[in-house]
Order: sequence, then C-alpha cells, then structure tokens
Amino acid sequence: MSASPQYYADYLRLPQLLDLQQPVSFEQPHQAAHDEMLFIIIHQSYELWFKQMLFEVDSVATILQQPAINDNSPALQTVVHRLQRVNTIMRTLVQQMDIMETMTPMDFLDFRDLLRPASGFQSWQFKVLEARLGLPFDQRHGQHYYTSALRPEYTAIVKAAEQAPTLLFLLDQWLQRMPFFDRTDLWTNFGFVPDETAAVAGVFWQGYRACLRQSLSHAEAGNLAAFDEVMGLTNGDERPCQLSPRACRAALFIMCYRGYPLLQLPFQTINAVLELDEQLSSWRYRHMNMVHRMIGSRVGTGGSSGKDYLKGAADKHYIFKDFAVLTSFLIERRHLPILPAAVEQHLGFHA
Repeated sequence: MSASPQYYADYLRLPQLLDLQQPVSFEQPHQAAHDEMLFIIIHQSYELWFKQMLFEVDSVATILQQPAINDNSPALQTVVHRLQRVNTIMRTLVQQMDIMETMTPMDFLDFRDLLRPASGFQSWQFKVLEARLGLPFDQRHGQHYYTSALRPEYTAIVKAAEQAPTLLFLLDQWLQRMPFFDRTDLWTNFGFVPDETAAVAGVFWQGYRACLRQSLSHAEAGNLAAFDEVMGLTNGDERPCQLSPRACRAALFIMCYRGYPLLQLPFQTINAVLELDEQLSSWRYRHMNMVHRMIGSRVGTGGSSGKDYLKGAADKHYIFKDFAVLTSFLIERRHLPILPAAVEQHLGFHA
C-alpha cells in the first residue's frame, strides 16, 4: 500500500502548535504585556527539548541494560552519539538565555503577578530528567517543596522515575563488567603469575598507587587517602561516592589508557557524562544569574526563595561528580605502569 502524502503543516501539527501560545495579559481586563509571548515560547521550547533529552536518555538506558555490551560495537557508538546529542541540546538551552534576557526586568513586571503560582520549579519533565540521570531525592536541595507544588499526576510520574534504574547506576554496572582484570591469562608477564583475579587487580593498583604518590605534591598528600577510599583499597565501610570500587577502578583505567583503540568508546562515554554535568551546571548558574537580574532578592512566583534556591541547587546537584573525582588520581602518561604485551594486544586493533 502506498503511504498517504504528508504536508508540512499537517505533519508538524502546526495549527495546534501555533495555537498553544495564549498570553494571560492579552485577556480582558488586563493590559497586554508584549514580552509575555516571548516568555511563553521560550519555556515551551525548553519543555520540548526536555522531552527530546528524556527520549535520548531512555534509549541509552535501554542499551546499557543489556546483559553484555561489546565495547567496540555499534551499540556503544550509539550510546556515545546520543549522549553527545544531549550535550548539544544542553548547550542550546544555555544559549537560549540570551533570547530571554532581551526582556528587561520592567518588561517582566508587566505580567509577572499574573503567573502565580506557576513557576519553572514545577517543570516535572526536568525533575524526571534529573532522576533518570541519577540525582537521588536524598541529595536534592529544597526537598521540602520539591514536589509540593506539582499536581498529583505529575508527582506520580516523578516518583516512578526515581524508582527506575538511573543512568549513573547503569554506567556503574557496565563498568563493573570491564573484563581486563578477570583475564588472568593476559597478566602472566606482569612480573608475577597470578592465582586469583583479586591478585591481579591488587598488584596493578598498588603499583599505580606508588606512581601516584610520587607525582603528588606535599599539598596534595590528602589525595592518596582519597584514592584508597574511592578505589576500595581500605577496609572502611563508608563510601565517599556512589560508584562502586570496581567501577571506579575500571573508569580510572579507561581514563589513563584511553589511547588504546578498545578504550576509545568507553572513554568517550565517560567524557560525555562529565560534559553533561558541566552543561547542566552552566544552565543552572545562567538561570540563577538571570533570575537575580530579573527579580533581585524577591521570592519566586512558585514560592521558592528565588535566586538563593537556584544557587543551592547549582552548588549541590552534580550527578556525575564521582567521575570528576577520578581526575584527581591521574598521573602523567610517561609515569603510567607499563601494561603487559598481552594486555596491549587485547586493547589494540585486531585483523
């Protein structure tokens, strides 16, 4: 059967889409505020981009939930590509603030009181996005009114998202499956003949620790104790990060030896989530500064503390900070432990 013809306006539902901008100030008995149209379009476009980001993140989560992923496969290439797309969208969201800031504080005051109690804080899609990425409720700033202003149906959506496997959790599970230290046959010429997998990991990381100690200045001596905690080299029960010790070791190994072909895609995956945290932080700080410019120290239309709330969230809501911590433990390439020939061959190209 032949497909029915598609026309631009029909395919995009343009009549419905262009009818969705209904400025409240344009209704009687109010005086029309010209900039309210811009305000609506900017926020509607944000929500559309949030929808696309959720679509991409959900697709990445589906791939990472597979029992096994070939790190040199189209599947991991797709993960990297879609995470990079999310980052490009985030950069666009930051740049959209330039358009918003063509509206002056006096322009905003023309219709601000008509918005109450609506607020960007009620964007349930953004809360779902944060939850799906891996921001747990107990680490949120402003928990007491996190969902208090949402309708029950939107609160249910957010709570359901908090119960699903997060991107951070799935990355942890994926990194724990990194096989290099399970292949004892690859490490037999590392200066010893290993009897157990644990012995391989232990000897390698003790050697790495010695190299790290040599590279640290006196002022950075505390990094060595942090390294022991993060990498699981101590017997303490307290974990300073959400990533497991095995995942941290795998991620640091990837970051150090990313020049090997097999580690390129895993490194790009880690780098993509680090950039995502950076872009989210840029967006939060840009939003905070814009709010401060627009309303000063006033309370937000939704009842939040305005700029102070946004600053608290910007300072606290780093989702992938555990990966950033690992950069404290990097050492210069020329001081990295030399890998056995069998491991180098395993990480290289194969005919």
